[in-house]
Amino acid sequence: MTKPLPSHARVVIVGGGVIGASIAYHLTKFGWSDIVLLERKRLTSGTTWHAAGLVGQLRATANLTKLAQYTTQLYATLEAETGQATGFIQRGSVSIATNPARMEELLRGASMAKNFGLEVNRVTPAEVKKFWPLLNVDDVVGGVHLPGDGQTNPIDTTMALIKGATMRGGQVFENTLIDSILTKDGRAIGVSTADGDILAEHVVIA
Repeated sequence: MTKPLPSHARVVIVGGGVIGASIAYHLTKFGWSDIVLLERKRLTSGTTWHAAGLVGQLRATANLTKLAQYTTQLYATLEAETGQATGFIQRGSVSIATNPARMEELLRGASMAKNFGLEVNRVTPAEVKKFWPLLNVDDVVGGVHLPGDGQTNPIDTTMALIKGATMRGGQVFENTLIDSILTKDGRAIGVSTADGDILAEHVVIA
């Protein structure tokens, strides 16, 4: 028998992809209790299941790079924490340039990466070929290599985040379609579903 929906929650999260799962995971990790995640079909059945799962660390700003670094560290430890495999592997990444202007851009990014504490190496066309033997490097000027970049399985990672959230008291309901957002005085106060309403302090659309 399916467990009944609660009538109240501190937070209702709408969407059971990797973003919704991450929100539930982190809220419970920060000590928030009474978290409910609702998914209209099955977990990861939206866009998460066919995502590439690339985990790159270098971003355009310092804060985004720090967030990406945190994500990499999280994915590296999530399986040990939850017992759920994520498929995370730090294979590294190589970005290549086929003209001097692009190479200059890559080197600027590499300089920024070093300032952010990332390991990054300039590589020659021959070294690029070693990383990816099938690549034709006849027109390659050079590239940069970030050893800490990786790839994860989006479905398994979502399930690990969900497990982490439920281990700390979060609740997850699949096959629960949201009919409408309940509002009062211009703010969301809960959600309405075919299985009943849930009043909440916060509603998060994920």
